[in-house]
Amino acid sequence: MIVLALACVLLLVVGGCVCVVWAARGGPRWVRAVSAVTLALGEVARASGRGSRSGSGSTGDDGDS
Repeated sequence: MIVLALACVLLLVVGGCVCVVWAARGGPRWVRAVSAVTLALGEVARASGRGSRSGSGSTGDDGDS
C-alpha cells in the first residue's frame, strides 16, 4: 500500500515538472496554472527544509587552526 502511495506521489511530481517545462514553452492556461502550483509547492518544501535544518551541522568553525 505504501508503495502505491509513493508511486502516486512520484507520478504527481513528474507531471508537475512536465507542466513547468511545457508552460515555459507557452502551454495552455491549465498547464500554466499547474506549473504555478508546482513551483509554489516547491518553494514551500524548500522553505520547510531550510527551517528544520537551520543551524544543524554548522559549528561556526571553518577548520583553519
